[in-house]
Amino acid sequence: MNKSLLLAAMVASLTLVACSKKEEVVVVPVPAPAPMVVPAPMTSDAASAAATSADMAASSAMTAGDAASAAVGAAVDAASAAAK
Repeated sequence: MNKSLLLAAMVASLTLVACSKKEEVVVVPVPAPAPMVVPAPMTSDAASAAATSADMAASSAMTAGDAASAAVGAAVDAASAAAK
């Protein structure tokens, strides 16, 4: 009986050893950082052109405002003349 118990224990241990899974270490590569796109600094020519465009836009806006003011004045004058 002792021999059969010892033999059963040995077979059980061999079964466990044979069926055990080995842990595999998986190394995941780290992705490289994405390249950053940095805009080129404005050159003096580009800055000058941008400033000129801004000045022209401001001048056009002032002209449009003056025209609108004159139109409102003309409408007020026409309304007052019609009321008399």
